[in-house]
This record gives sequence, C-alpha cells and structure tokens, in this order.
Amino acid sequence: MKYDFTTIMDRSGKDAIAVDLPNIPGMAPSKPKEGFDQIPMWVADMNFPACPTIPEAIIERTKHPAYGYFSPRKEYYDAIINWQTSRNGFTGLTADMIGYENGVLGGVVAALNAFTTPGDSVLVHSPTYIGFTHAIEDCGRKIVHSPLKLDENNVWRMDYDDMDAKLKADNIHIAIFCNPHNPAGRCWEQEEIAKALEVYKRNQCIVISDEIWSDIILYGNKHVPTLMAAEDAKERVIGLYAPSKTFNLAGLIGSYHIVYNKFLRDLMESAGSRTHYNSMNVLSMYGLMGGYTPEGEQWVDELRETVAGNIDYACNYISEHFKGIKFSKPEATYMLFLDCEEWCRTTGKDIDYLLKAAWDVGVDWQDGRPFHGPYAIRINFALPLSRVKEAMERLDKYVFNV
Repeated sequence: MKYDFTTIMDRSGKDAIAVDLPNIPGMAPSKPKEGFDQIPMWVADMNFPACPTIPEAIIERTKHPAYGYFSPRKEYYDAIINWQTSRNGFTGLTADMIGYENGVLGGVVAALNAFTTPGDSVLVHSPTYIGFTHAIEDCGRKIVHSPLKLDENNVWRMDYDDMDAKLKADNIHIAIFCNPHNPAGRCWEQEEIAKALEVYKRNQCIVISDEIWSDIILYGNKHVPTLMAAEDAKERVIGLYAPSKTFNLAGLIGSYHIVYNKFLRDLMESAGSRTHYNSMNVLSMYGLMGGYTPEGEQWVDELRETVAGNIDYACNYISEHFKGIKFSKPEATYMLFLDCEEWCRTTGKDIDYLLKAAWDVGVDWQDGRPFHGPYAIRINFALPLSRVKEAMERLDKYVFNV
C-alpha cells in the first residue's frame, strides 16, 4: 500500500477523547489496570493519520497570516461536486444545491426545525445512532422507532409494513434514514431504498438521509445515495454528508447538505441561519479540499481494504473463540455491533461486567445499550491490525473465556 495504516499512532495529549477518556457517563471507558495500555475501539473516529494531502492543504493555507471573515471558495463546491459525482454517482449536482452545516447532527436539527414543531414525532430505525436520539429529544421532538430485523441470512432488513403503520398511526411527516446504517453496518441496496422511499412518499414524509459513512463501503458493496435511489427522491430527500468519518476530521467540524428541491433547500438554509453560528471554519474548508482529491480517493480505497481486513480477522476470531457472541458482519462503516445476549444468559454475567472487564485490560469498547441494543457492544476497527489482534487476544484471555 502507498499509505500507512500499520503504524501505531500515539494520540495521548493530542486532543483526542478516544484516548484521553473524558467523563462521559455511559459512553467513555475507564482507564485500564496497571500493566495494560489502551487500545481505543470505542468512539467512532480512526486511529490512522489523515490522508497526507489534508494537512498539506491546511498548512499551506495557514502560512498566510490572516484568518478573517471569508466566503466558501468555488474550489470547495467543485471538490464536493467532483467527489460525489465520481464516487457516489450523483447527477446534475450544482453548487447552489450544496449548503454548509455544523456537523451532520447540526443538519438534522436544522431540518427538524424547518419542517416540524416541538412535540412532533420523527421515525427512525433501531438500533439507532445515539446522536439521533440526542438531536431529536434535545429539540423537543418525539422518537418513534421502527426496528430493523435480521433475516435468515443474518442480514439486517427494514420492516416496510411497520414503517408504514407507524407513520400513519403517529401522523409522522419526517423521518431520519441512515445510509449506510450505523450501527448495523448495512449498505442498503437500491431496491431497498426505493421501497422505503415509496413508503415515505405514500405518507407525505420528508426524509433526512444521513450519509456520513457513505465513503467507507466494504467488500465490493456500492453506496447508493438516497437522492439517486428513485426517480422522484429529489422532491423529498435532504442528503447530509461530511468528510469527517471518511478522513478522520471530526475535530475540524464541518459537513454539508445536498438538497435538489429549492423549496426544501430554502427552508433548510433559513433554519440553519437563524442560529447565527452555522458558519464554516476556514481550515475545515481546506481540509475538505485536501481530502476530496485523486490522492484522497486512493487513500480511501486503501482505507477500505484495511478496514475490511481488520473486520474479517475479528469476525473470524469471535466466531471461533467467543461462544454465545453474535453479530451481523458489516457491509459498511468500521464499526461492529455485537449481540452478547446468549453469552450473558449462559454465564450469568451482564453487559456491565463485560464492559468493565474489557476496559480493565485496555480494550476500550462502547456500551451498545444507548443505541437500542439491550445486550449490545459497539466496537471500532479503524486501527492497525496489530492492535486488533492484541485486543482479540486480551478479550479471549481476560474477558470471554476466564
């Protein structure tokens, strides 16, 4: 490989919550016992250095010692258009359809403020990304869950009848659709998305499509943008994107919406502007332009190969060594959602025991219960394979087979 995905990067003291472990109840792990170093596998950022063209672009910009008010450059919009056209098959995309958001969740809240009022209900699939839960509840809306179901091949599927029934029963006209799905790791197929869009259409439902994971697609699967999945999707879909998951840029802040329908777009932009803080950071702009390049494309392709290899290794190890632990192998993202119910019932131990036992030996993984998995643990595989192997060996020796 051209790029480095094997070096163990020391992030301590470098503004990374993944290793500095702030006190976030129910999320951040505790520090390990003496004799064990940390293997950060909880918060969803990567333990790889960013694509080299990103710091190069940022450093080059910072050489000019003025950082005042600015407007996004034409090159910023061109980079997004070229990336989304080349990587994800967008057609007819123009700069006026692209708008800045302070993070994908900021875009979610802007859309909720634009198209709902406090007390309204929002349909979301479960298991559910914890950020959706906070975003919806913090702005006074109600969550209605439509559970995903595992089919006979252990693949997560949408329950279209349940979606339709709940949209009708609760008079819901807005839904959050996660594509690819976090934490389940499904890379939805075009036919699946089109069928969901038909359900939304029948119920006059606007769709907020979170596609922040759309670049991290594994095993030859293909991302289909929700906006491109059906002929009239552009009339009801708000697409939300960011380079942050793709290139590990969450600390720079910055995402963007893609909205083809002018009516939806005008209301989105009005809602976002009313807060008076939804404005771009100049270094965030250069970070995106540094990533959305031909070099960035090659880096992402190598990243996907690396992540797939890590997940292959872990899934094989778990299947062979950890009896009673179930999972659906992800088709996208670098996260694995473990179902530990059978192990807990067999051993008489609970999820709190599992979490603490792993944290004690430096395997920092995440409680899956806030994602609506009652016996779930969420684990991040965006780190060097040597660290993945060490984590599996510690889980084997100190946690699952004690």
